[in-house]
Formats: sequence, C-alpha cells, structure tokens
Amino acid sequence: METAKRLEGIGEYYFSQKLREIDTMNKEGKNVISLGIGSPDLPPHPEVIKVLQEESTKPNTHAYQSYKGSPVLRNAIAAWYKKWYKVDLNADTEILPLIGSKEGIMHICMTYLNEGDFVLIPNPGYPTYKSAATIAGGKCMEYNLTKENSWLPDFKEIENNLYVNRVKIMFVNYPHMPTGQLPTMEMYEQLIAFAKKYNILIVHDNPYSFILNDLPMSMLSVAGAKDCVIELNSLSKSHNMAGWRIGMLCGAKEKIDAVLRFKSNMDSGMFLPLQLAAAKALELQEDWHSEVNKVYRARREKVFELLDLLECTYSKNQAGMFVWAAIPSGYKDGYALSDKVLYGANVFITPGGIFGNAGDKYVRVSLCCKEENINEAIKRIKQAV
Repeated sequence: METAKRLEGIGEYYFSQKLREIDTMNKEGKNVISLGIGSPDLPPHPEVIKVLQEESTKPNTHAYQSYKGSPVLRNAIAAWYKKWYKVDLNADTEILPLIGSKEGIMHICMTYLNEGDFVLIPNPGYPTYKSAATIAGGKCMEYNLTKENSWLPDFKEIENNLYVNRVKIMFVNYPHMPTGQLPTMEMYEQLIAFAKKYNILIVHDNPYSFILNDLPMSMLSVAGAKDCVIELNSLSKSHNMAGWRIGMLCGAKEKIDAVLRFKSNMDSGMFLPLQLAAAKALELQEDWHSEVNKVYRARREKVFELLDLLECTYSKNQAGMFVWAAIPSGYKDGYALSDKVLYGANVFITPGGIFGNAGDKYVRVSLCCKEENINEAIKRIKQAV
C-alpha cells in the first residue's frame, strides 16, 4: 500500500531516529548522557499534581469534554496573559486550549493553507513548522536568521523575494529556538506592519518566554496585533508539564473559530482533571519561576564549561532551555562535532543543522539534565575528546 503523496519529502523526526540509536547504544552498555532534547526533567509544582490526583478520583470527571476546553482553564489562561503579558483576552471567544502547542501548528496549517500556498518559516527554526506546512499542502519559503542580524528577521531580504505577495502564513518564534534570541518590541511592531502590508497571518510560537528570561513578552501586546497574529503558548516548558500535552491558541474570535472548525474534527477536549490542574499551574507566582530558573542557571554555567572544552563560541545572553553555540573551524559541521562527542565520549549534543542549513556550523545543548550528569559529560569529554 502506497503512502499518501502529502508525506513525500517528510522523513521521520530527527530525534525519533536518534533516540532509537542512543537506546541501542545504551543496551550495549554505553550509558549515553543525552543533552539533546528540551524535555524538562524537573517535576510540576506539588499543588498541580495534587489537583490532578484529587480531580481524577471524582466520578464525574471522566466524560467527554467541550472542544473549546473548560471555562475554568480558559479563564485561567486569560488571567495569566493579563498578569504576565499585559494582554486582554476574552476567555469565551479568544482562547482555544490545545492538546499541546505542537499539535496546534498542524491545526493552523490545515485550517488556512490551500495546495500551493506559500509559508514563511525561519532558518534556523523548529522543524515542525516546515513539516506541518508541507503536509497541509503549503510551499515553504525560508527566511534566514543570522548572528550578524541578532537572529531577527531581515525584512528587506524577505521583501526582495519574488513570491512574498503570495505568502499566507509566517511562522515566528521568540524567545527563539534554537538560538535563544529574545524579542524586541520594535521587531514585533515591524512584523505586524509587514503582515498587514502583505495580508499575512503571523503565527507566533511562544513556549519559552519564562525560561531564563526576566521579561516575558507576547506579540499580542502590540496594538493591532489581533488583526494579523495568532499566538501559540504552552505549559510544557514554563511549568514542567511537557508530557501533559497542554497548550493554547490565543487571538481574535474569527481566527479561533476557524481553527476550532478543524480541531473539532481532529481531536476532542482534554481530560478534565488535566485542565483543572493546568489552571492551578497558571496561578503559580514569581517564586515558582525563580526557583526553576535558578536550577537552569546553574546548569547553564556547567554547559558553558562543556562548550569551552569543545572550543565552541556562544552568547551568554540566551533565553530558553538550551545553549546555542558555534563550532570551531576544525569541524565540517555540527553533525561532525555531535558524532565525535557521541561516539567518542557517549554524550549526545544536537547538531544545529537539523534546524535548517543556517544552523550547519552550530550545535545546541539542552539544560534539561541534572547538574551531576553534565559534570559527568564534562569528565568524559575531557578524557575522550
């Protein structure tokens, strides 16, 4: 049986394949230390787990739920956006809870893209933007992000592209993954002006704004943003709830309604105890985020030490749960350095090329690993590399 043509050019996700290889190495006794994936190893707040446990024991919480999510969760999201981002959202019409924000990327593409519609995706950037747009029938057009331009969009370069008038969606992600670049209000304003000029829908993917960042920002805080912006957010990174699959889409009512038309035919509402626990998580105060960031900050110092051993160069002003670093000149690309460290020291770091060819000369190191494991990785690299 042949697979659908929409899967042509779509390979297995890099990490899915690499983790299988690492699993084989571990079965051989290699005990690989993985500094690759951004899956938080810290637990959610105890009160969040308590709500999940208590609500799960109630006999009336196991039925199908509304496709739009519980009002309790939607109101909690609205209050969270108001408190941290200074954004006013109508909990009934401008918020759509998602079973993970990654899933939301596909929902958006399937809602808006027709066969042949052009989509702007960042290079380097999250690979799912390209795969989701391609599966939905879109044609991907990369916009390059460079260190020289502080990993921000170069609007003049984008406007010089012959197809810019045919772009329907532009994916944007700040704080940026993988580079850790923080957004600026000026850049947000430029994006909105650009989107209005060319009638483009900006999809802002915003899951990293609370990690090693003192000033969380939302693109929806800019005047007029709701005319052309929808924003994805998530509890995966900010609240250590990656496996819970709780995300959200925020924007104008007509855009939320449009995505709901697709989503309601694709999945169902989340398990109610998960939603109520997520609402509790969104009530957490500054001290929670400070404690989480204290751990990440200490780990980051160790990762800097590891990268110094590899003679990589990096900025110390990155946000998010990774460190993005340029490789030394002696290596062909990040894959070569990654493989040398993996096979020589049984330590896995991510080659930057998986995020696009603009990342070929870089590697990315995750902070989602205990400090003692990073110390062990440093020890192994000293011995082997």
